[in-house]
Amino acid sequence: MTEAYIALGSNLGDARGQVLAALRALATLPDTRLLAQSPLYLTPPWGVLEQPPFINAVAHIDTGLAPHALLDALLAIERAAGRVRDGERWGPRTLDLDVLHVDGVSLADDRLQLPHPRIQERAFVLLPLHDLAPELLVPGQGRVEELLARLDTTGCERLP
Repeated sequence: MTEAYIALGSNLGDARGQVLAALRALATLPDTRLLAQSPLYLTPPWGVLEQPPFINAVAHIDTGLAPHALLDALLAIERAAGRVRDGERWGPRTLDLDVLHVDGVSLADDRLQLPHPRIQERAFVLLPLHDLAPELLVPGQGRVEELLARLDTTGCERLP
């Protein structure tokens, strides 16, 4: 079993409901346990700015799935939520799940890069990740608490 962190986000339909349903779905993956989930955050869009705000969270899991099998399982959860990957980057979506970090794994291929290469740029990832693992060292990027301290979190709101 290996610990991993998964980013969750949605800004279409019942975004809060989509993220909460995805957290429940993570807990049902084979050979996987949901260890913790962050609070939800309302965050401004990133990349494409002309779209609704997002609901974001991070899940901490313990899994026996290999990284690519975990990615495939996340893509299946997205499809079940109505996500259609049409090639548009950073646009609106019913659900987005990203593998952020898998303990002891560093890889880069055409399907998956670990750790996620843009963690350090994204307040919508670092805020909920900080709630779970402020001391986590993201190889090649730094500690979560240090990365978050460098970012502007204006417009990000922790939800009750």
